[in-house]
Amino acid sequence: MFILHRLDGVPPESFQNQIRQLVIDHVGELSSVAISADNPLYPLYQYGVGLEVHQYLQALDGTRGLSVVLTLALDAEAPERLLGFALAISATDDPQACAVAFLAVDPSHRRQGIAQALLADLRTRYPRLELSALPHQVPWFEGMGLQVVHASGPQVLMSSTGQAIGALIGRLDIAPIYQTVEVRQIHAYLLKQHGEQAMIAAQDQRDERLDQLTERAAACVGERRSLH
Repeated sequence: MFILHRLDGVPPESFQNQIRQLVIDHVGELSSVAISADNPLYPLYQYGVGLEVHQYLQALDGTRGLSVVLTLALDAEAPERLLGFALAISATDDPQACAVAFLAVDPSHRRQGIAQALLADLRTRYPRLELSALPHQVPWFEGMGLQVVHASGPQVLMSSTGQAIGALIGRLDIAPIYQTVEVRQIHAYLLKQHGEQAMIAAQDQRDERLDQLTERAAACVGERRSLH
């Protein structure tokens, strides 16, 4: 069993660590790049996306101009243990709208209704909700009552209304994350470990996967439109 816990401020360090670990372990599912675990660039995205989520968590103190909403799913018998979380950003001009930035559940506790409960909790507060999903995730979100809106690169925009919410949703600028000293150090380490040719091949592999996902996203939207 699990319980949901809404946070109004920056979560305790213990929860921050568990959230970051969940993101790092499953970055391929959470990153818009959908980097595969066998790609030598994988550690780079683990760090980058992990840091991105960390910065959104810090924005819960309200000092970064964003209205971040965080809901945790906790083990009912051991509430210090994180089972999943939903991180969303509410609109600045529409109190009933939000965009889900990250939704994750520990694999050992999937298919227990946790992600469904996290989304349902958000929708009770924000009837107009949208998120971006990878093509293979679309059927699951459709089962949760979300509808396809349009393709956006390798992802599919989905919403609770079938239309883009059209509200002002703030986002952190993540470009500086990939320009930090730490990222350069990780890249230098990977370059030394794998060699220049392997790193070039890794970039090509990443880009080819993105091209494939972009085609699948467009096909996914086309299939839905042909049915209506």
